[in-house]
Amino acid sequence: MTQAEKQPSPLSLFEFWPGWVFYTPVVAYWILLGLRYGDVTLPTAANPRIETGGLCGESKSSILDMAGNYAKRWIAPYVTLPTDTHDLARAHAAMQAKGLTLPVVVKPDIGCNGTGVKLVRTEEELKAALAAFPRKIRLVIQKLIPWKHEAGLFYIRHPDSPMGEISSLTYKDIPALRGNGRDTVLQLLQKDSRTSKVLHIYTPRLTHCLHEVLPDGDELELVFAGNHCKGAIFRNGKADITPELTRQIDAIMQDIPDFHFGRIDVKFRSAEALREGKDFEIIEINGVGSEAIHIWDSRTTLREAYAAQFHHYRESFRIGAKKKKAGWSPTNLWEGVRLWQRQKRLLASYPLND
Repeated sequence: MTQAEKQPSPLSLFEFWPGWVFYTPVVAYWILLGLRYGDVTLPTAANPRIETGGLCGESKSSILDMAGNYAKRWIAPYVTLPTDTHDLARAHAAMQAKGLTLPVVVKPDIGCNGTGVKLVRTEEELKAALAAFPRKIRLVIQKLIPWKHEAGLFYIRHPDSPMGEISSLTYKDIPALRGNGRDTVLQLLQKDSRTSKVLHIYTPRLTHCLHEVLPDGDELELVFAGNHCKGAIFRNGKADITPELTRQIDAIMQDIPDFHFGRIDVKFRSAEALREGKDFEIIEINGVGSEAIHIWDSRTTLREAYAAQFHHYRESFRIGAKKKKAGWSPTNLWEGVRLWQRQKRLLASYPLND
């Protein structure tokens, strides 16, 4: 039976395992590769112009800033803002200079898994979002793309290859409840085959309306951030990887100097347009620390998930070895540990994401 023929299930076997359980074999495989290549930090050289290659602690805006004129056309407009004093006035000035208007998305420049991402539609929401972050934190304020559809595309290009490939395409669906005019939001969550199993993900974001009755036919989106661990639903879109889409993504990514390995998160108008390499905007580019997120499709088996993980990290070592041979240096292990610890502290200080 092919993956497309498998009956969908609310959750996969391993979808919400503790991170240390799922990733222990991945870490072990990484260490084995490090021993084989004589350098456990070798993948950090795969994208050598990015801090740690994008493994951890990197600035999201610094990756976007490297884009050339062609690639910039495909990236959603953004500005950065360090939190300090008079944040609202400074945010308005920065947005005006870039031609940005509400609504926007506010997110930390150093982040992971959608932590701290805030949807801002009004002046009051912008003021509240800026105030919710600690001081001296750099934020990214980005245009809200009107298209609802979101996907993650994993891109790999070896330095000695003229063209890269898309090794994974995953659609990110935002779950929503449909009201019946009788049940409260909490009751609807408890009755749904998926949300009832992971109430701890959704209820903290819905405390303001858990006991309200959702009118008949009304829909309530449960999360905004398109991240699996924050409640988004991922679907494997491998069948929609076309030569047209691959050529377009490759042209964009080759306009970012020495970028070889990572995931591009996009908003797009329709699956048909995406297959043609049209009507999409990049909201984020992630490096070595990203993963091929089709593994979180509930139809993916554990064996398939680990095969995908091992394949991608093996490729990161291969690319890192080639870049090292060309003269680029991997990140020092202890410097990487320091940046990872800093990222952990930052993530703990961010507000709850939308």
